[in-house]
Amino acid sequence: MEDFHEETREARDETFNPDLIRAIFKLVWSRRTDRGGVVDEAVDVEPAAETSRRNRSTSANASALQVSCELLRMFVAEAVQRCAVIAEAEGTTTIEPTHLERVLPQLLLDF
Repeated sequence: MEDFHEETREARDETFNPDLIRAIFKLVWSRRTDRGGVVDEAVDVEPAAETSRRNRSTSANASALQVSCELLRMFVAEAVQRCAVIAEAEGTTTIEPTHLERVLPQLLLDF
């Protein structure tokens, strides 16, 4: 039982920093607002009648950030694993950008 808790603690420590993910989200949201980009209606919550789309602040709660961090961690781990398989099949121990280019389309479809 002790080993399980230790592995869980280690996995938690290896995930992305939620403050980093929040900063990335804020950057993307601010760029979309500055460009007047179209926001996906399926993702947005219906605003109150007195607020305009420009005046609404976009935020993510702590649980959403934690889930986003874990999803990114899983995505990166899976990408590295798939790239390593291709590199090994080619007889090299170094993962190159071309390996990622080959696995990325299927990886995006799988996620």
